[in-house]
Amino acid sequence: MSSSEGMPPDSQPMQLLRKIGLPTVAWSLRRLHVPVAPDALVLEVGSGGNPYPRANVLLDAYESTRQRHFQPLIADRPTVLGLVEKMPFRDDAFDFVIASHVIEHSLDVHKFIAELQRVARAGYIEAPDAFFERLNPYRDHRLEITDRNGELVIRHKRAWRHDEELVELFEARVKSTPLWARQLRRNAFAFHLRFYWSRDTGGIRYRVIEDDGPKEDIGGGGEEVGTEGAPAPWLRKRIIESARRLLSQADRNDKIDLVSLLRCPDCGCDELKPVAGGIVCSKCARQYECSDKLARMMPAGGVGAG
Repeated sequence: MSSSEGMPPDSQPMQLLRKIGLPTVAWSLRRLHVPVAPDALVLEVGSGGNPYPRANVLLDAYESTRQRHFQPLIADRPTVLGLVEKMPFRDDAFDFVIASHVIEHSLDVHKFIAELQRVARAGYIEAPDAFFERLNPYRDHRLEITDRNGELVIRHKRAWRHDEELVELFEARVKSTPLWARQLRRNAFAFHLRFYWSRDTGGIRYRVIEDDGPKEDIGGGGEEVGTEGAPAPWLRKRIIESARRLLSQADRNDKIDLVSLLRCPDCGCDELKPVAGGIVCSKCARQYECSDKLARMMPAGGVGAG
């Protein structure tokens, strides 16, 4: 886990809970820890069906997808449909960007990281750590990511099960046991990458390990493996929904002028004019469907255009 100067990776309650031996509770509180001022404008990318309460604006590529078990997109605040690799937002539109469990899906991680740093001054990245991904892989994850001394080390997966023999041994001997379930809950901090960054302290330091060997086509077809994105039990889901409403900046979010934050994802023009049913780019004349709460800003070519 890394943090930029002045951005503590854990809140004080999280630190206390970990100190007294309650790491599971501390882990559940991490989604409430967004170290920004109350007036900071926060974007969440890949927000899906359970956005961070503190996020003011949401971005996701899908309204519904197998990758989150077809959970519907939550759009309870200004929401944009678009790609992280080609974000439809102006430069420096946000103070902070959250990218939780989305970078590992990226088709172009260089563009993904560049776009995070273009639209925001600081941010947070969370993903399964490479060690956990190697043991318990997900079919739709294209990358293995870990942190070495404040630098993201990113490796393209050759196949969704990178080490078939290791995964088979793990699944046969460990994965289905109560011991593993307890270890997973108690050691979530160790099994996940949590990375805070700021442009003021050098931005996102990273390196990509390329593999020239043959690669399986990852990300298409098949069933999701593991527990990421699995539907929450009914009671837990209701608690999460209530907490999200209570802790969000709902009044402020309702007043956000979404169009003022947008730019054309195709040509990069900041001049978007209102037209009947949406907005149109002044430069390339591309028209997008846009309302007060939802803008469809997918680049030409759709999801595969990243």
